[in-house]
Amino acid sequence: MYKNQTILGIIPARGGSKSVPRKNIKPLADKPLIAWTIEEAKKSQYLDRAIVSTDDEEIARVAQEWGGEVPFLRPAELAQDLSKDIEFLLHALEFLKEKEQYVPDIVVLMRVTSPLKTAEDIDNGIRALVDTPEADASRPIMESPKHPYKMWKMSEGDNRFIEPFLPKSFTGMDEPFNGPRQVLPKVFIHTGAMDVIRRKTITDMKSTSGKKLAHFFMEPEHSVNIDQPIDFEIAEFLMRRRH
Repeated sequence: MYKNQTILGIIPARGGSKSVPRKNIKPLADKPLIAWTIEEAKKSQYLDRAIVSTDDEEIARVAQEWGGEVPFLRPAELAQDLSKDIEFLLHALEFLKEKEQYVPDIVVLMRVTSPLKTAEDIDNGIRALVDTPEADASRPIMESPKHPYKMWKMSEGDNRFIEPFLPKSFTGMDEPFNGPRQVLPKVFIHTGAMDVIRRKTITDMKSTSGKKLAHFFMEPEHSVNIDQPIDFEIAEFLMRRRH
């Protein structure tokens, strides 16, 4: 709890993964991938509890073996490739309200695919939201490794050529793609490691971001996202170096 706010962590881990089969329980540095997020969630100063939302019985069993709480199995229709985060978040909140009369003030969505996030990162995100009363949610950001002013697209009507993705009418600059990065405006990306969201943003606005979005910074090494097999190798190297 932080400043009298009831704070729930939700760790999503569906069974289907196309790029890396059974990704959420695949070993990473001698532990199942999901274990790293469960352990950091348990170290948080502010989370009152953390639950795992999964549709898969094996993932549920592994999560429980590593100290995770699995109060339900997510319906299969909420665990498809195109399922949205808001859908399983609403399901979790409705289940906990109906079965336990548990209604948190804040939800922290912690993605298993960012195993290098720390309890400190989680707590930084919670503070960023609670200390900004006007915000509907907060997200971790870092400076973008690729600047959109230097991006390209196929020329319309003749794909033998490329043209700037953003026209001069947007950038206000002549050939920013040929200039030094230092003269370009700072651009940031959401790391994807987590979202910290007021419950009312989820239930009333049906959104994970809302209208006013606070932020906090995460180190790039904490922000590695596992999507492809090579990402496991990168995360494995960084995790073993950390420990």
